[in-house]
Amino acid sequence: MEEEGPLLETLTRRLAECPPEFLAEPRIGSVGEIHGAAVVSDLIRDLGGAALTPALAAIFQPANAPPDDTRQRNRLRVTLIAAWLLHDPWFRSRQQLAGRAYEFLAHGLIELAALVPAPRLVSDPDRREELVRLCLKALGLRPAGETIAQAQDRLTTLSSAERQRVIREAQAAEERSRQIREAMARKAAQEAAARYSRE
Repeated sequence: MEEEGPLLETLTRRLAECPPEFLAEPRIGSVGEIHGAAVVSDLIRDLGGAALTPALAAIFQPANAPPDDTRQRNRLRVTLIAAWLLHDPWFRSRQQLAGRAYEFLAHGLIELAALVPAPRLVSDPDRREELVRLCLKALGLRPAGETIAQAQDRLTTLSSAERQRVIREAQAAEERSRQIREAMARKAAQEAAARYSRE
């Protein structure tokens, strides 16, 4: 996040205007409309990289996944939305972001896709901002006008993964508290029974 990137508002507006084609069903095997590998390959070329080899493209065009695999389908839909975001003129004009963009699309969206349905990344303002900030961070950028600390703090605040972690920790703490209360109640009942039997 060392380098300043584009304005956050420009990118969140771009996501809000995402064409419906990028929300269509991704192709898995012989089912679906959008060829994710072709979309990503075109993007990588437009960002200054080479067209994807079949091996690099395979992650975006799974042939063996069951067509009803909703997690895989959502991951591919999130990838297509992120590809739309990365096709912004600001990124294309740099001609040096292809490698990082590929890594982000191939591996950087898995956790988000497991937690957020793809359409919410377009319709929900907080999820749009989260995706933009994740994208910028993966590219080593921060929104224009923000310090590194501000950018990191805001990403942490918006993070769906962080929110899930906090919820899990709260649930675990509540479970520990419940177990302690139950143990204390059992001990109190045992002590009361022992006192009663002595009397």
